[in-house]
Amino acid sequence: MLDSIVFEQNGVPSASIITEVFKVTGKAMATTWGLPDFKFIAMPHPIANLNPAQLDQRAEAIVPEVVKLLLEGQTQQQRIPEKV
Repeated sequence: MLDSIVFEQNGVPSASIITEVFKVTGKAMATTWGLPDFKFIAMPHPIANLNPAQLDQRAEAIVPEVVKLLLEGQTQQQRIPEKV
């Protein structure tokens, strides 16, 4: 999450990907950094026990969301604060 926030602060489009169990944590981190509406992508949990083919399958399933977030970026109303 923080990497995406820093990238966006520097004008670099990014897409944070977390697993569903970390949605609350991701939202809290974004809020702490002053971005309560920061967009991120949540994929099913867990991933640590997946084999490479299963992980590829999960990744392929979220490609459209990643592309959309990279192309659309954060909302215009959601101004990314300058670097601290």
